[in-house]
Amino acid sequence: MSEFSTSTAVHRIDATHWDAPVAPGWDIAGNANGGYLLALAARGMAEASGRPDPVTITAHYLSPAQEGPAVLDAAVVRSGKRFATVSASLTAGDRRLLQVLGTFGDLSVSGDGPERVEAAPPDLPVPDDCVPRRADEGLVLPFLDRVELRLHPDDARFQQGEPSGEPRVRGWFRLRHGEQLDTLALLVAIDAFPPTAFNARLPVAWTPTVELTAHVRARPAPGWLACAFTTRFVTGGFLEEDGEVWDATGRLVAQSRQLALVPRG
Repeated sequence: MSEFSTSTAVHRIDATHWDAPVAPGWDIAGNANGGYLLALAARGMAEASGRPDPVTITAHYLSPAQEGPAVLDAAVVRSGKRFATVSASLTAGDRRLLQVLGTFGDLSVSGDGPERVEAAPPDLPVPDDCVPRRADEGLVLPFLDRVELRLHPDDARFQQGEPSGEPRVRGWFRLRHGEQLDTLALLVAIDAFPPTAFNARLPVAWTPTVELTAHVRARPAPGWLACAFTTRFVTGGFLEEDGEVWDATGRLVAQSRQLALVPRG
């Protein structure tokens, strides 16, 4: 069993409840990464639905999560021939961490219909020519021991205190130790990169996620994922991040939109 599978493992308690412990090492300065938490919840939701792949999934983040016991409450709202929709919550003690709604299916079965893609993977140097993501000064990032990020050189300058001025982050993603990517790992990829705000000359500080939605289009091929995240609007104390994830064959495998609070210095 891979480290990612082990870290997102859930164990059924009864018809609607699973033990879903928050594993160590997936945190940023003590708080579990939001994509990891979504993958953890999705693991139990997939079991509840009887279908392996999240097709669309939305999470509202209610409280920060730390390593330790947690319980997933998941119930099927509707089950059809191709898809099942599941509502779930993740709770630690008396704190609700996450409220999630997702539709699950089997993406090993290709859907019928035309293909029209008016976009392309981000223009990235090869991974060896990109910049490894490192911990910011005074910030501990155990999460980077679980995933590997290589940033576009133009988008990595915030790490030297020289943000590009463009609210954009592009780069490569993979799990460490050669672990195979699946559709649940895509949920980690969409929230793994530094916030676009770091290049918008906003404070390099905690950028809390309010809501995160992922649309999963296909199971990824082995290899690096090419990822791009952009922000168009910083207003009212909020910002959005729109994300695209492309696999090693150049196929779009996931999209995301995240609403977050503007970081404060």
